[in-house]
Amino acid sequence: MSTIAKIAIPAAEFALRHTLEESGDVDVEIERVVAYDPDHVMPYVWFSGDESTLSAVDERLEADPSVEAFELLTDLDDERLYRMNWVDDVTVMIHLLTEEKATVLDAWVEGTQWQFRVLFPERESLSNVYEFATDEGMSLSIQKIHRVEEDRHNRYDLTDAQYETLVAALERGYYEIPRGMDMENLSNELGVSHQALSERLRRAHRTLVEEVVSIGPEREGA
Repeated sequence: MSTIAKIAIPAAEFALRHTLEESGDVDVEIERVVAYDPDHVMPYVWFSGDESTLSAVDERLEADPSVEAFELLTDLDDERLYRMNWVDDVTVMIHLLTEEKATVLDAWVEGTQWQFRVLFPERESLSNVYEFATDEGMSLSIQKIHRVEEDRHNRYDLTDAQYETLVAALERGYYEIPRGMDMENLSNELGVSHQALSERLRRAHRTLVEEVVSIGPEREGA
């Protein structure tokens, strides 16, 4: 069964540690990452911060031992998107992508750690990555494990009724500002009582909030 795991690696043991140490108040998030050969990882990385901080990023990347090459793709003043080649201290990432056929869903820096949300084709693949990282002397920690069910909405532990109710509420404008449909009309359309609809939505909202707060790519200050 496929598994989603949230894992953390200290920035000091992974890529861009020099850039992160020198850049101060900057947010870093990977757009996507690919391994294009057994020794190289090519990520697309967003840096976000004030213009004065971002103006020094190129110089820091030039001096970073984990970066073989980089290219600025987009400059939005307070955000920059880079494509770069990582060649140092990324053995775990290469193993994860090439050997275990995993998919990096989200990756970002939080405090002094890299955070990854990864889809593994099998639960055993996660164990293999953890053992590999440990053998390499890295302090990889597994913070959350979540099994992926066949139906996508079951990823969030929603019941069928909760999922269908959320879809109906969204499609009919219940979550719009101002609302396109109120609770009473929505309950009539779904053929349930106002009380039953209210309780169903509250349970669904609680499930989603708990799941997103636990495994989602939220960062401090976001």
